[in-house]
Amino acid sequence: MTEVRTTMLAGIATRTTPETVRVIVRYRQPGPEQARPVSLSVDPAALRARMVDRLLVDDDVARWASAVAPWRSAVAAVPRHEFIPDTVWIKNPKRWPTLVPLCRDEDPDRWLRLTYATGSDDYVVTQVDDGHPDGPGLGGSMPTSSASSPVIVAVMLAALDACPGHRVLEIGTGTGYDAALLAHRLGAEQVTSIEIDSDVAAQARRALSETGYGEICTITGDGELGYPPGTPYDRIIVTAAVHRIPYPRVAQTRPGGRILLPWANSYTGALVALTVSGDGSACGGVVGESSFMWLRAQRERRGAVGAVVGDHEDRAEVHTTALHPHSVVGDLGVRFAIGQRVHRCQWRYWPFDEHTGVGVFWLLDFESRSWVKLIHTTPDARDAEFLVHQYGLRRLWDEVHAAQQWWVDQGKPDVDRWRFTVTPQGQQIGLS
Repeated sequence: MTEVRTTMLAGIATRTTPETVRVIVRYRQPGPEQARPVSLSVDPAALRARMVDRLLVDDDVARWASAVAPWRSAVAAVPRHEFIPDTVWIKNPKRWPTLVPLCRDEDPDRWLRLTYATGSDDYVVTQVDDGHPDGPGLGGSMPTSSASSPVIVAVMLAALDACPGHRVLEIGTGTGYDAALLAHRLGAEQVTSIEIDSDVAAQARRALSETGYGEICTITGDGELGYPPGTPYDRIIVTAAVHRIPYPRVAQTRPGGRILLPWANSYTGALVALTVSGDGSACGGVVGESSFMWLRAQRERRGAVGAVVGDHEDRAEVHTTALHPHSVVGDLGVRFAIGQRVHRCQWRYWPFDEHTGVGVFWLLDFESRSWVKLIHTTPDARDAEFLVHQYGLRRLWDEVHAAQQWWVDQGKPDVDRWRFTVTPQGQQIGLS
């Protein structure tokens, strides 16, 4: 899966953002042809068994318990570590948000434990900068492919509601692990997977072949177009976020079939399930939270805070607000509503830190170079006033504040009240 997931409240501070690093040397990740000699002091099978046990008690998975149960044997059988490249990418606390390589042959036990970690944020970054990071030891700036956390994998398999006999198209092969899980339960002949990155696709094919799932049809191509030769599909599962749902996904699914995809606006993301009708439309709604990497054709500009703020921080207008950052990011419902009403607005949040005595919340528009910096000096203090620094052509805080008030005026609707309809003419999203 190609995903970057952050827990939108507690894990906000760990969200990575691109940062440009200029160096002369170029570094290529190990290709699929390289051998993988390694000596491990940790038993992969034991880690896999522990992963399965932990998934069964995870809160996110528990709400899907009955739907997850049929997938347990697949998760227990498929060796996740065999699908993870020898080089993965981890955060560098000294040069945040730069990602640095962790090589299997240099620290095999750490690499293996990372592979089987089961926290909601325990995704594994398997590619940065579209496969062209800036150099060994210097790291990369933007995650571009990953293995989703086992929690997200389990939830998506459950939400897909695929059963034996179903034909499934996976858009975004990534490591190939998810395709192997699908094949283990449904049969390899029932699974087609498409990946836009040729290097990532080659790595996945090698891993699938070596683990006994080589009969899966793995295509190198543009997932936005789907894969017509295999139609109609009973289920389509997508692992790259979109803002505009491509109609081929509907056209290639049989009536009554199901499409599961991560949908996002600039402000937040959600997992959306659609059911296809006989009239060529698809309707559905939000079934969970998600934060995936964008489909490459729909990527929006992202970057470090400094890329927007530049040297203009001392030129901002300053005023106060009684609205705590939690009020505009602490609930998926409010985030979704704000994202629908305030376009091209991203946020970053460093919650209150006892050591620095400060929490900082940013709003950013990379196109107009407008930004907001909100500072709070107490950990919660919902009744306090906070300093707002606002700069640029857009008054982003005013826009976000107004959108939050709209959400309150609507009765604070939960995110599952938003309904999606996709037709050949486009998509419509509105409150039910």
